[in-house]
Amino acid sequence: MKIWTKRSLIGAALASVMALPAAAEETISAVVIDGYPDRALWVKEFTNFFIPEVDKRLADAGNYKMNWQENYGGSIVKPKGVLEGIQLGLGDIGIVTTIFHSSKLPSQGISGSTPFVASDSRAVAKAVDEIAREYPAMQNEFAAQNQVYLATGVVLDTYQIFCTEPVASVSDLEGRKIAGAGLNLRYLEGIKDAAGVRGGLTDFYNMLQTGLVDCGMLWPEAAKTFKIAEVAPYMLKADLGAVNSKTITVNADYWASLPDEVKEVLTAVAIDYRDHVAGIAMDRAAASRDAYVEAGGTIVEVSDEDRAAWANAMPNVAQEWAATLNDNGEQGTEMLAAYLGKLQDAGFTGVRDWTAE
Repeated sequence: MKIWTKRSLIGAALASVMALPAAAEETISAVVIDGYPDRALWVKEFTNFFIPEVDKRLADAGNYKMNWQENYGGSIVKPKGVLEGIQLGLGDIGIVTTIFHSSKLPSQGISGSTPFVASDSRAVAKAVDEIAREYPAMQNEFAAQNQVYLATGVVLDTYQIFCTEPVASVSDLEGRKIAGAGLNLRYLEGIKDAAGVRGGLTDFYNMLQTGLVDCGMLWPEAAKTFKIAEVAPYMLKADLGAVNSKTITVNADYWASLPDEVKEVLTAVAIDYRDHVAGIAMDRAAASRDAYVEAGGTIVEVSDEDRAAWANAMPNVAQEWAATLNDNGEQGTEMLAAYLGKLQDAGFTGVRDWTAE
């Protein structure tokens, strides 16, 4: 007959517990969408940085893992369709190109409304994202689209002008048809008889090649990626400024279903992704300009006087932007001053004071 002692009972209980299988990780599916192809910088780094970093942090805790389903290049939505796609639940997480949605997301135009200030994507990304967290406007706008704001990204070091024919100064843009997207078309109002033509980054090559436009506003890394030197071998280095144009958002219904631990990881990694992509954009800026020249391109630098004259000839789009936000019940004037203050603290002062009426 076996006699059970207190020690043997405790030992048997421990052995029984140790024999139980460890709690399994819960798998969470996430459909990611963007209409741009996977070679675009921000899409590529979502795959190479954002996803692995989320996976790593969740694995460290051991409670959850993600089943990622990536859909890019128009497989679910076109570039302009990400906002609506996330709103309708066609995707759970998306990279919204905000410049296509100035009426629905007016606050996202803050950097696009303040040209000729900062040509550093890192400074602009950080300043815009801090404004989004300090003022409710940006998050309110995405909430109205059934989305949760995670982080704003900047993928371009600064807009430049790429033309099919030689250009030596801003005056050479007079009378030209120039492709742009969103707010940057307003910059052309400071150039006599220049006509803005709306288009997307993936359209610019064909627009330039077919003569639909004479020039296009884009940044050197994109010019390299999309081989713009083949059709527009003349770049006017005007340093119009870095602009936030990408925001990571999550469908609000999907977000509500996520465990807090996953929400916290996604939020933290989105901020790291913001800085990671902006850093790559800056690292690639000089190399992309070199690649443009090696591909047959010519770069002409605009003088400081020319830049100042262009900026001062434009309408004060920053004040217009602030007024739009004010009319929507948001703190547009305060946001504008705070944003420019952040850039000034980072060492960037514009050639025009956009806060002046």
